[in-house]
Amino acid sequence: MSKLNVPRRTLLLGSAAIALAPAAAFASSSPDIGKPAPAFTAVDSNGKTWSLADLKGKIVVLETTNHDCPYVRKHYNANNMQDQQREAAAKGVVWLTVASSATGEQGHVTAQQANDLTRSRNAAPAAVLLDPQSKVARAYGATVTPHMYIIDAKGTLVYKGGIDSIPSSSVADIPKATQYVRVALGQVLAGQPVADASTRAYGCTLKYPKTST
Repeated sequence: MSKLNVPRRTLLLGSAAIALAPAAAFASSSPDIGKPAPAFTAVDSNGKTWSLADLKGKIVVLETTNHDCPYVRKHYNANNMQDQQREAAAKGVVWLTVASSATGEQGHVTAQQANDLTRSRNAAPAAVLLDPQSKVARAYGATVTPHMYIIDAKGTLVYKGGIDSIPSSSVADIPKATQYVRVALGQVLAGQPVADASTRAYGCTLKYPKTST
């Protein structure tokens, strides 16, 4: 019997393994740039229901997260994620952090844990969406944390990929990197096309629910 030749999509830097999108076996096909963003409905950590349809007319950022992932911690420990969340909010952008790790998997949080993390990290998303069945992540083809998406006011997906250009877990790399999300948001707010609309996301493999056998 021949073995399947499955390509590995990880990059080893020192002792750390970085998953590079696309990778997760359970993710859906990634939606196309310039097409309507996939609809979603999810409940946040305070019990409020959020729907993309209700946000039409607003620019929306989606940020997949796993607080135990070193690549997520990189951006929160440096306040890079929080700074961008606040910058976005000040410009009327709705920033939604999406906790899509399955129950029992690394990064899974209860509503209380999500709120505690938001407070302890001084984070500033509009909401933390609880997505333990990975429905939102699957709809967007998310494969890693953080995986970033920008949806314009018309509901069109205009950016997908990494938060920045250097795939490492080192805080020292942040000032040297192109901040893809910050740049893309500036272009969207200025009514310009996003120059780098699809980039390579990096981070920890998103922890989808295991399929039954």
